[in-house]
Amino acid sequence: MHGLGGIGKSTLALHYAHRHRGDYTVIWWINAASPDEIETSLTTLTQTLVPGWAATAGRRAQVAWAMQWLAWHPGWLLVYDNVDNPADLDLYTGALHQGHHLATSRRTTGWPDTAPILPLGNLHPDDACILLCRLVFKDTTPTPRQQADARTLTTELGHLPLAIKQAGAYLAQNRGISLDAYRRRLDTKLAKTAHGLDAKRTLARVWNVTLHILEQVDPLAVQVLHTAAWLAPDDIPHTLLTLPGTDPDDITEAIGTLAAYSMITTTETTLSIHRLVQTVLRTPQTSDPQQPQQFQGRDRAEQAVLLSLTPPPSQDSTTDGQWDTLTPHLIALAATTPQGHHNVPLTDAYNTTANRLHHQGHTARTIPLLEAVLARYEQALGDTHPDTLSSRNNLASAYESAGDLGRAIPLLEAVLTQRERVLGDTHPDTLASRDNLASTYQSAGDLGRAIPLHEATLTQREQALGDTHPDTLISRNNLAGAYESAGDLGRAIPLLEAVLTQREQALGDTHPDTLASRHNLAHTYQAAGDLGRAIPLHEATLTQREQALGDTHPDTLNSRHNLASAYQAAGDLRQAIPLFEVTLAQREQALGDTHPDTLISRNNLASAYKSAGDLRQAIPLFEVTLAQREQALGDTHPSTLISRNNLASAYQAAGDLRQAIPLHEATLAQREQALGDTHPDTLSSRNNLASAYESAGDLERAIPLHEATLTECERVLGDTHPHTLISRNNLAYAYLAAGDVGRAISLHEATLTQCERVLGDTHPHTLISRNNLAAARAVQQINPATSATDHVRQPPSGVE
Repeated sequence: MHGLGGIGKSTLALHYAHRHRGDYTVIWWINAASPDEIETSLTTLTQTLVPGWAATAGRRAQVAWAMQWLAWHPGWLLVYDNVDNPADLDLYTGALHQGHHLATSRRTTGWPDTAPILPLGNLHPDDACILLCRLVFKDTTPTPRQQADARTLTTELGHLPLAIKQAGAYLAQNRGISLDAYRRRLDTKLAKTAHGLDAKRTLARVWNVTLHILEQVDPLAVQVLHTAAWLAPDDIPHTLLTLPGTDPDDITEAIGTLAAYSMITTTETTLSIHRLVQTVLRTPQTSDPQQPQQFQGRDRAEQAVLLSLTPPPSQDSTTDGQWDTLTPHLIALAATTPQGHHNVPLTDAYNTTANRLHHQGHTARTIPLLEAVLARYEQALGDTHPDTLSSRNNLASAYESAGDLGRAIPLLEAVLTQRERVLGDTHPDTLASRDNLASTYQSAGDLGRAIPLHEATLTQREQALGDTHPDTLISRNNLAGAYESAGDLGRAIPLLEAVLTQREQALGDTHPDTLASRHNLAHTYQAAGDLGRAIPLHEATLTQREQALGDTHPDTLNSRHNLASAYQAAGDLRQAIPLFEVTLAQREQALGDTHPDTLISRNNLASAYKSAGDLRQAIPLFEVTLAQREQALGDTHPSTLISRNNLASAYQAAGDLRQAIPLHEATLAQREQALGDTHPDTLSSRNNLASAYESAGDLERAIPLHEATLTECERVLGDTHPHTLISRNNLAYAYLAAGDVGRAISLHEATLTQCERVLGDTHPHTLISRNNLAAARAVQQINPATSATDHVRQPPSGVE
């Protein structure tokens, strides 16, 4: 159900739940304004169903338990209230099929095409009049004059249900005031202070009248309301509003008064306040900048949260229930900070919360917190203070983690310029900025800027810090990674071998950085098709990490995952799939169900199932991973686009071109918009779409798209980049399918020669290229109508 704020969406959902409570085994109300609030509601479900176990379980385990329970038990109803982003529900609607899902939202778009949608408008004038009379006159029958006044008042209120409800609550509490007298109050100076949308102006008028009387009968209730206006709208603990020196009983009475006037809804322990109420209370209503209640409410909200957050958790704490409960309120405070308003202890709390969210894999949610921290540092320390520059750098990193390279790159460029000017060209922080910017260019596919910047940074670190300084070795490692991305394995491998040797000498054989180097070298051997060296190195690294770091350390899990990937590349799915399954289970337990590394494991397990021809297991896993990435990372994050690409490829492998082609088309459009027209992932999508057209027999669209993709790959990546070679091979295959055997053979011959020179004589792509050439020559000799050949598609950029 969607409609304006105050239209009655939540009320209608609650009415449905009550009317049909006998039809469901469990009905659970979920505050769905953010992914975090959805998870919090699920933890409450777990605490209700298994309170003994939940008392000692962490937050992630409680969410996982609730999901599992819902997956196994039929006949439930989940009500998602105040959904801000429809994609936040994909994880749940995609994975949970045993019950019903009901959502309320102001959003009119973004919902699945298959979802029944009920738009809600304002009440019919007759219904609005009946509702107001029921609220005001209860069981008595209003006179014709009162009915006429009610109709006039509801027209004045725009037939908006929330406004009518709150006007009715006011009149029911103040029976000496007539409907007409109340309407006249709406036309006083109190009514002429709100600006904005019609609904907001209408409600501001109603609330101003209500606040005017509350200030006389219960000033504490007004204070509580102004305090709650700055917090997250749902699940505000009563205890959070009980500041030192305040009688808890007085707070309870104040909350009761607010509930009686329909300004809030409340349970025994928490209260919720309508988002539109919050917006109006936070928005200046007059030209006078000094509004004591507004800013005193902000100060009380900050004080309440800070008092509840003492002492702060340790950096690696992921199960501190107090901080998990208050995180939405910290984010709300950060996101609504008035201009020029700063609180030093609160800034520290923002930093702590951002660090915790980052360690939990929810980096994208740190952006409002880091933006508030940066604003504080800019105001207090100045634009070029080292702490300000570090804060700006951290915010840029959060933008990058969220896939928002459009904001990350300009910010990193600005930080680098400022550090060069303030700290000098070779200061460690300047060099770190240069390295970060180069890595972000690389993430954006801009290797033309990334590689020279990596090279310059390495040279400067060698000169300033020495050849074996840890930061120098990091630069050397990162430059090798950029070379690998460019397909220049001839320069990448020697550089990684040198870094490994230097780290072994300087740090020892089992130092984490040495193990990271060994892992990176194994990965690059694998990219070069040298599995004979890659797999033993992956196995050795895993053994050493298990011994040095333990069985479930994130680095150990990375090694286990990468060894599984190497086994898959070698075609050894018998070893790869069980290892992927074990790693996924361990990451779910250690990192949580939606941590980026867990999502990578889920994606790659699905890819392994697909390689084994087990599409029955692969496709649902791809679908779940895509839904989780859309929820956790957003619709256009590079990892989300990888998942969308992989799901489309799985549909294609299953012969379901009806779903595959539109998904490939959508992925290509989103990559072009988010990453640019020549990003390697965009070229991959273009190639995959061409292959899907080809599978559908649409060679008129497939061949031109293959030709354009090859031209772009040659221009952007170079003539011998692995992706270029695959693109050339695929175009040759398309020519063969179209009966143009001469051009197909010529292209296959060129591709084979380049594969042998660049990748080696036994690389998998070389072997398939040799096979394809032989098949094409056989077609030339016997000239059948069709011929079956092995076909290397552009590898979906999703085996991570």
